[in-house]
Amino acid sequence: MATWRNASLAVTAAAVLALTATACGQDKGSGSPKAQSAGNAAPAAGSGNGYGYGDAGYGAGSGTANQAAAKTAGQLTVWDSKELGKVVTDSAGFTLYRFDKDTASPPKSNCEGDCAKLWPAVPAGSVTAAPGTDSGLIGEVARADGSKQLTIAGWPMYRYAKDTKAGDANGQGVGGTWHAAAPDGKKAAPSADGSGAGSQEQAPAMNMKGLSVRDDAKLGKIIVDARGMTVYRFKKDSAWPMKSACTGACLKKWPAVAPVEKANTEGIALKGFVTFDRPDGVEQQSITCWPVYTFSGDAKPGDTHGQGVGGTWYAVSPEGKMIGAAK
Repeated sequence: MATWRNASLAVTAAAVLALTATACGQDKGSGSPKAQSAGNAAPAAGSGNGYGYGDAGYGAGSGTANQAAAKTAGQLTVWDSKELGKVVTDSAGFTLYRFDKDTASPPKSNCEGDCAKLWPAVPAGSVTAAPGTDSGLIGEVARADGSKQLTIAGWPMYRYAKDTKAGDANGQGVGGTWHAAAPDGKKAAPSADGSGAGSQEQAPAMNMKGLSVRDDAKLGKIIVDARGMTVYRFKKDSAWPMKSACTGACLKKWPAVAPVEKANTEGIALKGFVTFDRPDGVEQQSITCWPVYTFSGDAKPGDTHGQGVGGTWYAVSPEGKMIGAAK
């Protein structure tokens, strides 16, 4: 009887797995990143000590927030903020910060213990400089616990636990010592003429969905990311097994689209909308099981300079197909 029951359970389990699998063969359930986004809200804390935290304890949720915040920054981007100027963000659009009590020469972090719970250090490794910025400014520093932290121009980089979504900059000015970081490692600041982000055409569309659709005059309806940048597919990739053929120097030119919540999309196909772990440790979003990318040669929202490059790169339709690719 026990043998029969065990066999029955095994068959049932196999059936459940078969029903939950997608055409990709690796659906992770919701299509959401495995880690929660950096910034599960931490309890309010004082800022009188200049470290941006008080004596209050951290709630039970802080552990989860810090585990999520431990993810590497991936492909750095630059957000043109009207209020702050040019701000460095990670691949998910979260603001990176620098701390006045740190030093850049030599690089040293002075945010430990409770401070590091509210201001998680951005790990070094698997980080690519934002397009158009100096990759030579990217570095790392050893922390007191032996871990490696990302630096820009020598300044250690942090996230803020109270930033809950892409585009938040709630850490700006906290304690008078925390500042959003500029691409050159300096404190972000608006331009001298007060124009901040410059023309509206060049300002990233931070109010957009993580992935959405826009009408292009030449290509028709195409998928764009939260900054309004065109999303592409690569002919040499495969959907099953899901595999990216873009690695190394290719990935610097064609950054992988970071994981996006299904709820943070609009107008695109959600079948086969899953993420996968690349061999280099970076998590990448897929649409209809195909890995998707942006192009470093696109300087502003609306650019489609990656279309047809090498006969292998094409903008993506709302259905997840390559637009204009020969069959």
